[in-house]
Amino acid sequence: MGDGQAVRLHCFAHAGAGVSSFYRWDKLAGSGVRTTPWLLPGRDERRREIRLTGRDELLADLKPLFERIADESGAPYILYGHSLGASVALTVAHAALEYGLPMPALLAVGASPPPDLPAALANSAELPDEELLRVLDRFDALPPGVRPGDVWFRSVFPVLRADLRLARNLRAAALAPTSPGPVPVPLLAVTGTEDPLVDAGAAAGWQRWTTGRLLRRTVPGGHFFVRGAELPRMLGRAARVVLRGHHGGTDQPERTGQGEGR
Repeated sequence: MGDGQAVRLHCFAHAGAGVSSFYRWDKLAGSGVRTTPWLLPGRDERRREIRLTGRDELLADLKPLFERIADESGAPYILYGHSLGASVALTVAHAALEYGLPMPALLAVGASPPPDLPAALANSAELPDEELLRVLDRFDALPPGVRPGDVWFRSVFPVLRADLRLARNLRAAALAPTSPGPVPVPLLAVTGTEDPLVDAGAAAGWQRWTTGRLLRRTVPGGHFFVRGAELPRMLGRAARVVLRGHHGGTDQPERTGQGEGR
């Protein structure tokens, strides 16, 4: 199936991460999907670049994404963001609205409360190192045995802290008086069954961030369920519904899985 017959799925990862969580997504999502992960500065092959902590810097860095959306005008696309990536995805949707670009067929967020509810990790961005490590450990966001000064601490911890600052600042920007507020597209909020940070009740708050329909789904796993197979399969089903609608079908994005809240 060529790109002209596929829905582009733009993906944004959680704090401290590269894009490895999305490497198998094209295969897992199935036909009708072309996954495009967006790597932020400070990690992997971009590790020598200055890390981002603000909205304007982020939008400047994502200029190629907006150019692609403009170039592929008329082709449907979906945004998915996980944890920090949810704030990035919402910011991209807001910017598309502000720039007069085509809007996504679906905005999907995972493992994230909406901007108007507390976010334990983002709110911890300025804690001293050892206190932040304890917070991260409490929420299973650290590899086993991490200590200040070790390899993980020197290479990943600064990226993670910068990402938490970015998440905090993006959430604040979404609440600013100049923010577009709710987006005029369907919104899918996904939570993990064992996620200690975001439950289904918090996910319900995303209703305030769309003028369309809110879809809530729960998948197996903790905060990092993005690494499992159920999420890309779910988004693949959503993409095929979008594609059928784009080609003149009658299906709507809400017919993509289990009932609300399950």
